[in-house]
Amino acid sequence: MSSSGDYKPPFLNEPVPDIDGFFPLNDPPIGSLYPSDVYSKNENPPPLFEPITLKDVTFKNRIFVSPMCMYSSDNGHATDWHLVHIGALAARGVGAICMEATAVVPEGRITPEDAGLWTDTQIPPLQRVVRFCHSQGTKVGVQLFHAGRKASTLAPWVRMNEAKTRVAGRNVALEDEKGWPENVWGPSPIPFAEGYATPKEITEEHLDYLEKAWIAAAERCKAVGYDFIEIHGAHGYLIHEFLSPISNLRTDKWGGQSLENRMRFPLRIINAVRKVWTDKPLFVRISATDWAEGPEQVDGVWKSWGIEQSSIFTKELVALGIDLLDVSSGGNYAAQKFTLVEGYQVPFAARLKKDYPNLAVGAVGLITEPKYANSVIKEGKADVVLLARELIRKADWPLWAANELGVAAKAAYQYERAWHHMLRHPNTEKTKI
Repeated sequence: MSSSGDYKPPFLNEPVPDIDGFFPLNDPPIGSLYPSDVYSKNENPPPLFEPITLKDVTFKNRIFVSPMCMYSSDNGHATDWHLVHIGALAARGVGAICMEATAVVPEGRITPEDAGLWTDTQIPPLQRVVRFCHSQGTKVGVQLFHAGRKASTLAPWVRMNEAKTRVAGRNVALEDEKGWPENVWGPSPIPFAEGYATPKEITEEHLDYLEKAWIAAAERCKAVGYDFIEIHGAHGYLIHEFLSPISNLRTDKWGGQSLENRMRFPLRIINAVRKVWTDKPLFVRISATDWAEGPEQVDGVWKSWGIEQSSIFTKELVALGIDLLDVSSGGNYAAQKFTLVEGYQVPFAARLKKDYPNLAVGAVGLITEPKYANSVIKEGKADVVLLARELIRKADWPLWAANELGVAAKAAYQYERAWHHMLRHPNTEKTKI
């Protein structure tokens, strides 16, 4: 971006290079702070807007988009909904977008309309989304997962209607509703709650099948062009189910009271993905606690998943070479109880950041106010913040956050007129863009 005013013809609307179609090239990238010679208040940028580099991939700021299930895929294939939803976020200044939980096998979906990466035909529509994000200067990745015992359920709004008008309490999607209730798998044959399918206990052969599926999905991520992968090890889905003593009652080497056994399959999958996803960042999302009643451990017996086991698990993840730990909570105990307050999950991220200061950590959980989000980074509680619902309510949150923090971030050229920043220009007192 020139700040001197010495513009010489020809005057061109510069295009993004190497992209099909035409998109204006934003300089600096959307969501980056203007250089301080353009806007003097940007001389001391708030930590929220400082770039971060993970495994040679540089993210322009610390505002990341959490994965958000859309229940809008066509047999696992992305649609124009995803292009519009993800593309809108990419054009409004976030540092990175993690696309929704994407199943590595068809039966690993939560609902029949979940995203997937189990076949090559799912690659092209995702490539289209990724190319657009890159044209807007935004990094984009995907969350790979398997729903485990919480698979074959109805989409939330369908389930709500179902509970109100037909069969109260039923969450499972039946075969005539495109579900697969007889092909749901988990570490132990324990349903998540009433109204969910009873899973089959995963066999050794099925573990091998799942490992191959995760590897194949990671290989497809290369073809899609993703900048990072996140492994979903949270919210009561398959990997978390193996970790928690609430859902893993096995008596073999894959579970039971032994924490080492319960970690074995999750670490096997993460290690397998790390071995094929070598050049770009690998994130892992965990649930730091099940929010179950009572203490995590009683008289040496693990009762539920909690922060102490999470710290031990994180040590193993560090040894495998993950690049960022995304710290969430809950989802595995149907009667979980917690109080929704600003940043209610941030203390878990802060604890694990303290335990492993050299590991990049992401914080989530009702982070809505820019000053609070900035304080999380400034105080060393986490390295990035991840937002979801607040970005649905306020897609321009990064630009608004910059204003609230007294600095100016670049808006897309097409939207600049909406922001009315007053910028200092070297040849005049100020200039408006």
